Amino acid sequence: MKITTIGLGYIGLPTSILFATHGHHVRGVDANPAVVETLNQGYIHIEEEGLQALYNEALQAGNFEAALTPSDSDAFIIAVPTPNNEDEYKSCDLSYVISAVESTIPYLEKGNLLIVESTIAPRTTEDVVQPMLEAAGFTVGEDIFLAHCPERVLPGNIAYELVHNPRIIGGITPACTAVAKKMYQTVVQGELIESTASEAELSKLMENTYRDVNIALANELAKIGLDLEINALKVIEMANRHPRVNLHSPGPGVGGHCLAVDPYFVAAASPTFSPLIQTARQINSSMPHFVVENVTKLMETAPNRKITIFGLTYKGNIDDTRESPAQEISWMLQRAGFDVTEYDPHVAHATMPIEEACHDSSLILVLTDHAEFETIPESATAVMNQARILDTKTIVKNHHATLHHLGNLYEAVNKIPQKM
Repeated sequence: MKITTIGLGYIGLPTSILFATHGHHVRGVDANPAVVETLNQGYIHIEEEGLQALYNEALQAGNFEAALTPSDSDAFIIAVPTPNNEDEYKSCDLSYVISAVESTIPYLEKGNLLIVESTIAPRTTEDVVQPMLEAAGFTVGEDIFLAHCPERVLPGNIAYELVHNPRIIGGITPACTAVAKKMYQTVVQGELIESTASEAELSKLMENTYRDVNIALANELAKIGLDLEINALKVIEMANRHPRVNLHSPGPGVGGHCLAVDPYFVAAASPTFSPLIQTARQINSSMPHFVVENVTKLMETAPNRKITIFGLTYKGNIDDTRESPAQEISWMLQRAGFDVTEYDPHVAHATMPIEEACHDSSLILVLTDHAEFETIPESATAVMNQARILDTKTIVKNHHATLHHLGNLYEAVNKIPQKM
């Protein structure tokens, strides 16, 4: 098949490469000329395990090209961002999706398949995209086939999960589902689950909302533990030995373009019946302030106001900083007057020798669970003004410093005399 993918980000590019390495001819479209140029020079522009090797394979087969505009194809895949609107419920901003669909319409022919992979609010495919195609003169389910097939992958393991994870195929009509399923069968080894488009949309959103709500419970427990002077991490460890309990881990907040965004789409679509989802979002959104508040207390007894932040990405071992609570915490600390050095071996502007990052610092603040942070070398803590670590991700295993985390934080901050 000839496939055009609109959007070459963290999902669109791996998806394009997957199809290209399975014999399809893929034209990847992105609005950013720098992205197109980089790809056409033979290099991917995102950090993702094993993806460059697969891209090399696609190029050697002559099955991929990057461009600024679509072309005639058998299938079109929409994989553009869907940020939040600036309204009360932070609803789904569909402007990129609408623009992407509009860009395909001049190239659509009878028999074509249009897939929306972007994460979208419930009923978007049916209430927004379908009318656009019908206004262009097509009958969906007869001469144009439309479906929502959300991605369900973990950054850092995308190449594997695109192939092996179950995939939801949500067609507007049964015929749409059948056509989309036939295409995905050529690359996906996991189960292909048939559904309506609206069911697929809400399922994807609830998968991420489930995790957001459970993380909120863990974060609330961390706050309770601080208040009651009980080690919340030990509580979680013990509770999870119950065969029907699986508490998540607390942290500095929730980031990325899924967990920190998708629950709002559900809440905006049905605000009256989503109080739990809205409360969970409030709890997780409060965690950067919680971290900054307690860092400020820790720093009251420090010899200087220098802090070294370890990690700027929203999760470990990737370079994605979208919606990252680590970045928010860094900005908040800087606005509060702290001297902040940002260190992250996965982010270009924050890459430096670890000793340089820690020099004269009074606190290492770990905000991302990169594997590199499991061991903090003595050469780093030796050059600190005060060798102290606050590990909000419970990743540090080997160190030469005083170590605080979200379980034992009360042992430090609750003992500091508060200024009147």
